[in-house]
Amino acid sequence: MFNFYWGILFVLVNFVFFLLCYRQFGKFGMYAWIGVMTVLANIQVTKTIEMFSIVMTLGNTANATLFLTTDLLNEKYGPKEARRAVWFGFFTLIMTTVLMQLVLVFEPQGDLTMQHAMESIFGLMPRIAIGSLTAYFISQFLDVKLFSIIKQKFNKPNQLWIRSNVSTGLSQLADSFVFCFIAFAFVFPWDVWFEIFITTYVIKLIVSIASTPFLYWARNIRTREWS
Repeated sequence: MFNFYWGILFVLVNFVFFLLCYRQFGKFGMYAWIGVMTVLANIQVTKTIEMFSIVMTLGNTANATLFLTTDLLNEKYGPKEARRAVWFGFFTLIMTTVLMQLVLVFEPQGDLTMQHAMESIFGLMPRIAIGSLTAYFISQFLDVKLFSIIKQKFNKPNQLWIRSNVSTGLSQLADSFVFCFIAFAFVFPWDVWFEIFITTYVIKLIVSIASTPFLYWARNIRTREWS
């Protein structure tokens, strides 16, 4: 049960930092958040844990906050700003992947401990990297589009939870499917692949639903907008 209780604390800490980032830096803080979390999600996913006899990877909370961020930007600043943030995150992920692959090529001096550690984290198989980039690109732009469409019908302030959860739920379904298919299809038996896909999606969905009160909280925060 330790991982479960620690996981609750971990999720809450992520949400608190999200609120602080928005409170202090406004929409520019949200761009920074997306840039940081796209990288952290791909680092955290290299660690597996067990919870309720289910083996899962980390990174799901970071991934969920990406959707939380674009929904907040869409709600307060419009779809143009949300799309701009998605492009920023996409660029950040490509830049980090390329630069770290170049770093790994340097011949290390002396003790190889750090080289092996960096290879374990950043030496991503091309298939995993492509899956992550493709899933991010498709799901994030889909989320922005769906949020805008749903907002046309459910546009009351107290209906934010509908706009956010429906758009995020569908987008995360696409995110999980695209990533799992590119990364793991034909690698595992299809029953194992389906289990990975379902558990990944369910965990992301639970975290996203849990983030709804924080989205309402963020919407009402008076931020320090930087010029």
